Amino acid sequence: MEAELQRTMSGLTSATPAPYFVAYSITEVSSTLISASMGALDADVTTKRRILDVDLRVGSHKLDNTRSIRGVAFEMGRGTRGVEMPLTDDERALRSVIWSATDKAYKSAAERYGKVVTNLQVKVKEEDSSADLSQEQAHRYIGPIQPLVFDTTLWRERARKLSAMCSGKAHILTGRVTFQAENLVKYFVNTDGSRIQTSEPIVKMFVIVKSKADDGMSLPLYESYSAYSADRLPAMSELEADVRRLLDLSIRLRTAPLMETYTGPAILSGRSAGVFFHEIFGHRVEGHRQKDVNSSQTFKPFLNKKILPEFISVVFDPTIKELAGRDIVGAFMFDDEGMPGKRVVAVDSGIFKNFLTNRSPIENFPTSNGHGRRQAGLKTVARQSNLIVEASRQVPYDTLRAMLRRECIKQGKEFGLLFEDIQGGFTFTGRTVPNAFNVQPLVVFKIYADGRPDELVRGVDLIGTPLTTFNNIVAAANDIGIFNGVCGAESGGVPVSASSPSLLVSTIEVQKKQKSQAKPPLLADPTVRTTGGQP
Repeated sequence: MEAELQRTMSGLTSATPAPYFVAYSITEVSSTLISASMGALDADVTTKRRILDVDLRVGSHKLDNTRSIRGVAFEMGRGTRGVEMPLTDDERALRSVIWSATDKAYKSAAERYGKVVTNLQVKVKEEDSSADLSQEQAHRYIGPIQPLVFDTTLWRERARKLSAMCSGKAHILTGRVTFQAENLVKYFVNTDGSRIQTSEPIVKMFVIVKSKADDGMSLPLYESYSAYSADRLPAMSELEADVRRLLDLSIRLRTAPLMETYTGPAILSGRSAGVFFHEIFGHRVEGHRQKDVNSSQTFKPFLNKKILPEFISVVFDPTIKELAGRDIVGAFMFDDEGMPGKRVVAVDSGIFKNFLTNRSPIENFPTSNGHGRRQAGLKTVARQSNLIVEASRQVPYDTLRAMLRRECIKQGKEFGLLFEDIQGGFTFTGRTVPNAFNVQPLVVFKIYADGRPDELVRGVDLIGTPLTTFNNIVAAANDIGIFNGVCGAESGGVPVSASSPSLLVSTIEVQKKQKSQAKPPLLADPTVRTTGGQP
């Protein structure tokens, strides 16, 4: 990579326009996927790939070919996508592919640079005229490459046994367990002088249990586990207990009453609050959105202003790999532009302080804070890492529930809601649609003001707008919930985590969830034991 980088820069010195910056990144992906459904293995695949990404720029740091072309909604064939590389270490073969991809990247960059210059001449002045590439210090780090070791036979059997617990259960339509072990070895060089080699292992397990209500509503339940090595996943006894819990909850959900449209107080469990912040806050502070003329730029006017209660802070920290005794998987030493991952305090005691930035500067933030991330083959943009909501004032969880009941009485509500678990969600950040979010709960309870037992309900999505919802946070518990997952956005899927204490919100809004109109299966599962013709 370094040899071809030097040849490219010397060979294209006299080209017009000449490249001023080139970065090569090769990601070697080794992956094993084991999947079982209802007690039988249905996938057992091991793969290995090498993917080359070329970032070649012409022009200058101030203005280059990556500048957004305003008025163009979609560009065909912009730049280069990831290129498959040979799996051998034959230098001639590797350099040949790099050379070919570089040639394509240069021609594309030169053509686009002309369009960028023309676009600037015919459009109004840009809202953010920051440079296109930050000036940064070079970094050198050659880390060890260690294979991800695990017992394939053991995890095959665990996946099979855990999924078999779902077989023969009335009304359970899906019972799937997936084990995935992946190691990303990343090689990075650029013309600044950076030379970086890192290894990023991750092991994931997913349990999916799905049933269907008589009214057609699909009722999926999930449990996921992520760690940096297989021996840090839960013990088999814990996994079995979680599957039993999901099965019991799945049956209860089938007959749970439908929740109607509602506004009122609610508690977000720590895990749910983490996902909530990831969706409604995290995506809106990713730096590249602040330069996008089509983005709402929700928090740009609030720099150094209050957006949350004074007892709430929000940080993004890729430098830590563990929290409360659990692995959190949004950690990395260097981002995908060769910059060290840094702890970023986005909100300090309620005051908005910082965006997540990569090497694309934004107004008031001229340098990267190490959050340029991507899935191999896609363009790097600013992305989240380990999101951590911190509360300087906390109460016991039981007190938080009591506070919810008091808030219900104050508002004249019969009940409040408890969002116990959340599947995920999505958020709109553009200007052409309402700047809202939709978070999709899996497990929701009514908590009655008069102290009646909690009631499981189904069929609602949590909706709203960020600034209004933030203003309604009134208290935090002394617990912590952790969500590990993969976040999908413009630069593909990247591992992230979101952690938070449980939060009391004085007013939230829910809407009815979309549901299928298809009936449940007409016949019972043939593996379900029946008595008197009834399952």
